[in-house]
Amino acid sequence: MAKTDIPAEAPMEKWTEITLLPEWEEEYYLVYTAKKHGKWVMLKTLKPEYADDPEMRAMLEKEFDVRYNLAHPHIVMINDFEDVPGLGRCIITDDVYGDSLRKLINENKVTPEIIEKLRHDLVDAIDYIQTNHIVHHPIRPETIIFTENIGNLKLIDVGFDQRRHMEPADMSEDIYNYGKVLEEALEHLDVKDSRLHKVARRCADPDPRKRYRDLQDLHLALESRSSHQLYLLLGLFVALMIGLAVWVTSTYGIGK
Repeated sequence: MAKTDIPAEAPMEKWTEITLLPEWEEEYYLVYTAKKHGKWVMLKTLKPEYADDPEMRAMLEKEFDVRYNLAHPHIVMINDFEDVPGLGRCIITDDVYGDSLRKLINENKVTPEIIEKLRHDLVDAIDYIQTNHIVHHPIRPETIIFTENIGNLKLIDVGFDQRRHMEPADMSEDIYNYGKVLEEALEHLDVKDSRLHKVARRCADPDPRKRYRDLQDLHLALESRSSHQLYLLLGLFVALMIGLAVWVTSTYGIGK
């Protein structure tokens, strides 16, 4: 039988379908979507005018180092840091295919489900960032993405440096920016929620002393509770336990 030569498959090109995302452009960076070995990812790289600046290149590398070990369900994860043909050095992250909160606001597509995710998921992500002492750009509607189909909230710009501890002013600034985001989203919601509007206004108060003290207080406010109520409930629980212990002792003669 004659031998038939079977042509070998052509090797898969590593980088394909690289597409600029102009709506996600930042001051120093450009953001692309692409396929790496056939899998969708996102690329963040310096704009051409900064690509050869040693300080800017160091800044990009620092952001990779800071974000690489972060792991949170509502923060876009970083996968790698490598050279991409035609783009240069890039931070490579999970793909986030969906709409930014900015786009949803502009198109009047804010829903109660989105507000719920801002109430819970966004605050949890901010809490995680603060716990890890991450220095980051202000949280904006442009950096909050809701994924296609399931509408999962993802933050795409979460830090460029890390400190030993966070300053109270930084934490207050996070609360202020959160309030601005929530306030704008609520303004484009068909169903009005006066309680959440009140929370948003307090977060975004120009006077830091009038804002919520920390994210714990903000959490409680978003759940319609306060620190005073929490301590009151704790006190009632302790009193109930003491009363129960006294009743058990007197009834069954424990210790006699």
